[in-house]
Amino acid sequence: MLDQQLVIIDNYLDAIWMEKGLSQNTLTSYRRDLKQYAVFLQANKQTLLAAGQAEVFDYLGQARGQGKSARSTARLLSCLRGFYQYQLREAHISVNPTLDIDSPKLGRSLPKILTEADVDNLLSEPDVDNPLELRDKAMLELLYASGLRVTELVTLTLGQVSVAQGVVRVMGKGSKERLVPTGEEALHWLKRYSQTARPVLLGHKMSEVMFPSRRGDMMTRQTFWHRIKLYAQRAGIQRPLSPHTLRHAFATHLINHGADLRVVQLLLGHSDLSTTQIYTHVARARMKELHAQHHPRG
Repeated sequence: MLDQQLVIIDNYLDAIWMEKGLSQNTLTSYRRDLKQYAVFLQANKQTLLAAGQAEVFDYLGQARGQGKSARSTARLLSCLRGFYQYQLREAHISVNPTLDIDSPKLGRSLPKILTEADVDNLLSEPDVDNPLELRDKAMLELLYASGLRVTELVTLTLGQVSVAQGVVRVMGKGSKERLVPTGEEALHWLKRYSQTARPVLLGHKMSEVMFPSRRGDMMTRQTFWHRIKLYAQRAGIQRPLSPHTLRHAFATHLINHGADLRVVQLLLGHSDLSTTQIYTHVARARMKELHAQHHPRG
């Protein structure tokens, strides 16, 4: 029975991939969530298309009982909503079981950021005489200078980088293209890396990948994230990091230095300005911290 449920899930994902142009990461996440839901239903002798509101409530309740946060539970509900909206539209069901279920109330969490001094220390760690670490240096400089997502960075090709114009052409979420300036420092390290370290890493292999792995293939997000943590450890950075750490730092430091919020929105590739506004809260929190620390009446 589970095999039949997985076919229903795959048909749904194929359809929304065609309609919405979702990334592979998003599709993988949806597939995982829906499969876990289908396994839960099977254990309760129920199926995806026959499940009602009670089953959805039970599943979400089990998720919270297993320690999932309100944010994770809301993401699960959003995934189920999309699935059942599609099934209703295609007349595979007559009632959407998620229709009257409210999402958990979420507090807005602030992204963890690095100070400018932290970023300087991190970016100074790679040994630029080592081809592999020179590659990492160019990647870190570009990441901080442009605010790219890690996935956008590791999948960059030669054709997407214009050293002459100082811009990177990025294909972001939902296949939305944007041009992002890189800055002189990042350009300097990109040129040096391209001329010296990249040919060494590739050996005799031909590749369009801008930042190949030591085997000459496209690097994974996980590999690059391990590299960032290595340099953070060497730099003595104790702050908690995430794969978006330098992207958050890029946005927050721009706003700290007076950048317009809409410009930062365009650079980050956010479709909704409210997503970008989180960084004004980070900047405000930092200013309050500095005021309390240094003002005589703070």
